[in-house]
Amino acid sequence: MEINTNPSIAGFYAEENKDNIYETVLGEIKYLELPLGITLGSVYDDQPNAHQKFMEKLDACIRNHDREIEKMCNFHHQGFVDAITELLKVRADAEKLKVQVTDTNRRLQDAGKEVIAQTEEIIQCRLQQRNITTVVEKLQLCLPVLEMYSKLKEQMNVKRYYSALKTMEQLENICFPRVSQYRFCQIMIENLPKLREEIKEISMSDLKDFLESIRKHSDKIGETAMKQAQQQKTFNAALQKQSNLSYGRNMYINNDGVPETRNEMVFKQTLEEEEEHEDEVLTAHDLVDFSPVYRCLHIYSVLADAETFENYYRKQRRKQARLVLQPQSNMHETVEGYRRYFSQIVGFFVVEDHILHVTQGLITRAYTDELWNMALSKIIAVLRTHSSYCTDPDLVLELKNLIVVFADTLQGYGFPVNRLFDLLFEIRDQYNETLLKKWAVLFRDIFEADNYSPIPVSNEEEYKIVISKFPFQDPELDKQCFPKKLPMSQSVPQIYIQVKEFIYASLKFSESLHRSSTEIDDMLRKSTNLLLTRTLSSCLQNLIKKPHIGLTELVQIIINTTHLEQACKYLEDFITNITNISQETVHTARLYGLSTFKDARHAAEGEIYTKLNQKIDEFIQLADYDWTMTEPDGRASGYLMDLINFLRSTFQVFTHLPNNNNDHAAMSGKVAQTACMSACQHLSTSLMQMLLDNDLKQISMGAIQQFNLDVIQCELFASSEPVPGFQGETLQLAFIDLRQLLDLFMVWDWSTYLADYGQPASKYLRVNPSTALALLEKMKDLSKKNNIFAQFRKNDRDKQKLIETVVRQLRGLVNGMSQHT
Repeated sequence: MEINTNPSIAGFYAEENKDNIYETVLGEIKYLELPLGITLGSVYDDQPNAHQKFMEKLDACIRNHDREIEKMCNFHHQGFVDAITELLKVRADAEKLKVQVTDTNRRLQDAGKEVIAQTEEIIQCRLQQRNITTVVEKLQLCLPVLEMYSKLKEQMNVKRYYSALKTMEQLENICFPRVSQYRFCQIMIENLPKLREEIKEISMSDLKDFLESIRKHSDKIGETAMKQAQQQKTFNAALQKQSNLSYGRNMYINNDGVPETRNEMVFKQTLEEEEEHEDEVLTAHDLVDFSPVYRCLHIYSVLADAETFENYYRKQRRKQARLVLQPQSNMHETVEGYRRYFSQIVGFFVVEDHILHVTQGLITRAYTDELWNMALSKIIAVLRTHSSYCTDPDLVLELKNLIVVFADTLQGYGFPVNRLFDLLFEIRDQYNETLLKKWAVLFRDIFEADNYSPIPVSNEEEYKIVISKFPFQDPELDKQCFPKKLPMSQSVPQIYIQVKEFIYASLKFSESLHRSSTEIDDMLRKSTNLLLTRTLSSCLQNLIKKPHIGLTELVQIIINTTHLEQACKYLEDFITNITNISQETVHTARLYGLSTFKDARHAAEGEIYTKLNQKIDEFIQLADYDWTMTEPDGRASGYLMDLINFLRSTFQVFTHLPNNNNDHAAMSGKVAQTACMSACQHLSTSLMQMLLDNDLKQISMGAIQQFNLDVIQCELFASSEPVPGFQGETLQLAFIDLRQLLDLFMVWDWSTYLADYGQPASKYLRVNPSTALALLEKMKDLSKKNNIFAQFRKNDRDKQKLIETVVRQLRGLVNGMSQHT
């Protein structure tokens, strides 16, 4: 594309373009709003003479507009003239009209002044009337609010807080919304929360006072409830007894002349006594005012804060329960301590039971059950601990009675008490232990005071007194004339009486335990068995072991235990009469008196044998043998003769004991025979041990001969029948070992012994080779010592060789026996 470079043509186009620009600028000046800086600035952006050219264009534009204005004015000028002419014409009429209107207005204003004044008065009256009506309406609206608020204040002053809360609810829900726009209403609204808090504080203070009051009166409430429960129980027992007894027996004439049974009269008397007690004894609710609880509960319920009150009440009562359940440290010392402890607990739960039944939701049955279970565990632990300190059975019995009344009382209020009755069985065992300890002292005192002699009776009256205390029957003794002696000593009827007293004491604990007659019978028999097998048996064993108890006393003890054993069947009958449970019942326990008294007799017999043996040992210790003597004294040793005399006199005492019947004679004879045999055997054994004592190194033939004289005296004693009843030479056999051994050495018949050894018909069958060897070696050693030069004499040498030969042969026998074994 070619570009036109002709300057004339280019200038033409430039001028034309510039004129267009000026036209545009002028158009913008006419129609655009200020500022025009940008528009005017574009005029001067080009050549330096642009301003002049712009002014020219501007002047030309002005002239054009002037011409247009002039044309417009010329076009409307005639209409303007016509309008002016018309205005000039109506000016005179307008002035007339103005004068008329002014005059009319003046006259109208003068006429309306009075109307205006009256109208204003009417308006003012209407305003006043409306204001009065409004005030009356507002006052009628406010007066009930003020009256109710005044009523609220009055209720607060007279402490009718529940009614005051109800009044507050009416004020808030009904009254205040109607007058909420008034300032006094806002003041009242602001005061109501304060009043509610005040009511809560006052109610809580009343509740605290109530809690403190019931804490102080718990023991009195409990005592009253327990007394009432006990009276009810007595009444029921009397009623039951009355219903069980038949009519028409023991008729009496009452004060009205009407015949009645004795049971009816007793029953009526019981009823009268119950009525008197009911008049005298206040109920638990009479002792405490429960209104603070009701009031406080209602108040907190109205305040929609019942949960807070319930939690506070339960928390405080739990604290009080812990305090009530905490016993005094010395509670176990007196029954009053236990009574106060139980009374406080009963009072606590009586109050809780009342609260449970008269309030709705304050406490629940689950809460009281939980609280009771907690309390019951604590009560059982406390009773276990404190009852263990009780050593007086009377106190334990009183404790049992209190626990029964305590359990019956709370059971009447619906609390489970089975665990308490289970605890009573534990306390029963402890009660029996205290009884056993008490009766152990009684038995010891009886045994200490006994003279261990048969009971003398000089006439029929004394005899009846004794048999009234003890079931003694002896037809042979009944035939005898007075005075006479009963075989037992004074301790027997006393022991029998004390056993019966123990049964009575044990029965007292079994009463009111809600147990069957079979269980009570079983309890009595078991406790009596404990008394016999443990307490009485232990006392008898200790008595038998006492040093001052001699042989005569031991024999009397044996007789006594026999009679006590025979009396056990009467004790079983005694228990049967109490419980009405036949002894033939399958589960009925039997008394173990038979084994108890048999053991005591065996112990007494053993002690007799032991004391005899000890006495024999004392005499043996007095023996003073010269084991190296060459010749015997020709008579028995003095200690042995004294020993034999002692044994003889002792066994005479046995045989002279009063044996009024065949049983006693057989028993005392058997004891005497056994004691005599035991004494002879012990004497024989002691003499044998004396010969074989390891400390005895040497013995002469003269000593053996002297020892033989002593054994002969023993055999003479045995053959003299110190105790009747032995058959043949039974008693002499106790010394057979000694006799054969001494005969062997006295005769020096070693060839026969060695030849016949081991044969059933051997003359020296009882001589043991080791025994003979030991004694022969003692003689051998002495022979060597005394005959150092005896080897120069043929007889002595032969005797020494014989001893050595026998010793070798005896050693061979002993070694052979060892190998065989």
